[in-house]
Amino acid sequence: MRQLRKLAQLKDYRLHACDGEIGHLKEVFFDDRNWSVQYLVVHTGGWLLGRDVLILPSMIRALDEQHRLLQVDLTYEQIENCPEADTSLPISRHFENDYFGYYGLHPYWMADPFLGDIPETRPVPDELQPREPDQPHLRSSRAVTGYRLHALDGEVGHVEDFIVDDLDWSIRYFEVDTRNWLPGKHVLLAPVWIHAIDWREQEVVVNLDRQAIESAPSYDRKKLIGNDYELALYKHYGKTLDSRTG
Repeated sequence: MRQLRKLAQLKDYRLHACDGEIGHLKEVFFDDRNWSVQYLVVHTGGWLLGRDVLILPSMIRALDEQHRLLQVDLTYEQIENCPEADTSLPISRHFENDYFGYYGLHPYWMADPFLGDIPETRPVPDELQPREPDQPHLRSSRAVTGYRLHALDGEVGHVEDFIVDDLDWSIRYFEVDTRNWLPGKHVLLAPVWIHAIDWREQEVVVNLDRQAIESAPSYDRKKLIGNDYELALYKHYGKTLDSRTG
C-alpha cells in the first residue's frame, strides 16, 4: 500500500540488490519542474570501498517496511561496474548520458514531453565552468535541506525535510520548520505552491504569506500523513486535493 514517507526516515533503510546488500540511501536528486525523484544516491559499503552510485526509482522492486529494506532489481556486478557519481558536484548531462548508456535505458529527458528534449553537453575545463549548475532544475535533497523559506512578505523558517510518495517517488510535500534558529512549528507545503528554488540565495520562494504558513495545521512528524490531514491542509490554504498537480 502506498504511503507518504519522510526522506530522513528512508535514509535508515538498507538497499539490497538481487544477490546481497548494496548500502544505504544518502540523498535524492529531484527535478523541480515536475517534482519527481530522478535518482537515489546510494552510499555503498565495504566491498565497493564506500563510493556513491545512482539508482533510478524504477529499479526499486519492493519496499520492505518490516526489515527496513529497499530491494533493487540489479546485481552486485551491475552496480560495481556502473559509472561512479561524484555527488559533491552537480550531476552533468554528460554523466547522465554515460549512465543511461551503461544500463541500456532511454534517457528520461528524451521521453518526457513536459521536460522537453535537452541537448547533450560535454565537459569543459574547470576554469570555464559556469557558476550556475549545468542542470539548475536537478536538485539535491541534501543541498536544499536548510534553505530558507521566503514568503510573499518575508522569511519564515527553513526546509527541514521532504515527504515522498513511495509508489511513484514524487515529492509530495516540503517539511518546513517555521523558525530558523530555535525549534519551531512544523508545517507542510505542497510543491505546487512553490514559485521557485533560488540556488544563489539558497531560498525556496512560495506564493503564500507568512501568516498563512505560520497558522497552517501542525505536522506531527511521528504520525503517518492521512487523508484527513491533507484535506485540512489544503482547506487551510483555500485549495482542494484535486489541485495537487497544478
